[in-house]
Amino acid sequence: MKIGIDIRLIGKKRTGDEVVVFNLVKNLAQIDGENEYLLFTDILDEEILSDIKKQLEVVAKKNFQIVPLQTANRFAWNFWTLPQYLRKNPVDVYHTQYITPFFVSRKIKIVTIVHDISFNFFGQFIKFSDLFFLKTLIPLSLKRADKIVGVSKFTRDEIIKYYKINPDKVDHIYNAVGDDFLKNRPTADELELVRQKYKLPAKFVLYLGTLQPRKNIPQLISAFARIKDRLDDTKLVVCGNLDGHNADQQIRKSVVEENLEKEVIFPGFIDEQDKAVVFALAHVFVFPSLYEGFGIPPLEAMSQNVPVLCSDIPSLKEIAADGALFFDLASLDDFSKKLYDVSVDNDLRNELIRLGKERVGFFSWEKTAQKMLAIYETM
Repeated sequence: MKIGIDIRLIGKKRTGDEVVVFNLVKNLAQIDGENEYLLFTDILDEEILSDIKKQLEVVAKKNFQIVPLQTANRFAWNFWTLPQYLRKNPVDVYHTQYITPFFVSRKIKIVTIVHDISFNFFGQFIKFSDLFFLKTLIPLSLKRADKIVGVSKFTRDEIIKYYKINPDKVDHIYNAVGDDFLKNRPTADELELVRQKYKLPAKFVLYLGTLQPRKNIPQLISAFARIKDRLDDTKLVVCGNLDGHNADQQIRKSVVEENLEKEVIFPGFIDEQDKAVVFALAHVFVFPSLYEGFGIPPLEAMSQNVPVLCSDIPSLKEIAADGALFFDLASLDDFSKKLYDVSVDNDLRNELIRLGKERVGFFSWEKTAQKMLAIYETM
């Protein structure tokens, strides 16, 4: 087969979505030497493209080719640039995320990965223009797609239920932690270098991810404020781009309202190569999301022997299982109590670390790539 994959997210610092497409492509390259792959991107810089090839480990793979396509913007990509290319250079299967290309021959089978459909339930947190785009184009894309792939059973079920789609058309794969998280634990020198790079404190509770409103960071700040005086000079570190797309403007206000200007630290975006070390430096990792399709960061924290506290939403219970402690989203008392417990109770911490390591082993990008390849082959 000739398989086209949209890799535009690689190199864009989009955290979760980028991690998925990167690791999926990298592992497809490791397991499939038979099919031909065209990796489509809107990046034209030769140096960046060369670096992407090296990172994906496809430099010596003759069946993998990066295809840069110049386009005016992301809308033109799906409406004009890519369809024009595929008209002259058709593929058997085209794989993208969320929005499928328009005006593409029905002979080309399209598979789209949907990470979550949170915009349908938390539309108040999204800019009107973005919400209009999603509400309009997602249903059309799901109708055009020959196969829809969720990133958890929960997401698969949500897609089927909300969009009333035939279950036979929807499958699911699981995400996993990247290779950088499965290497040997960082050395003392590596830990200190990264600590200095991001000016991280000696002991801290960590959140790392996007800062969209559905990530529920203000509630984390409030929970931390309740117990900080009993936590032995522990700080709260919130990693992510405060000025990023759809960033929660309430985060800064919450810090001021709780008088935590000196207790909450914002290192900004964490470079991918430093992520595992930042997790390893943390005392506790907290993932307080209101909604997730999968949620990779809890597994990343578990891989670095860090106890994890999560909100009690269905997707996180499916993914983290008994490897994390869960708090009731409706109760700030429960949140702050469990944050205190996981910070000071060594027996609880050790048990969560043990179970977390076991849970990480349940997921692998190789298994995910094998299932994705099987989906291609049945289309």
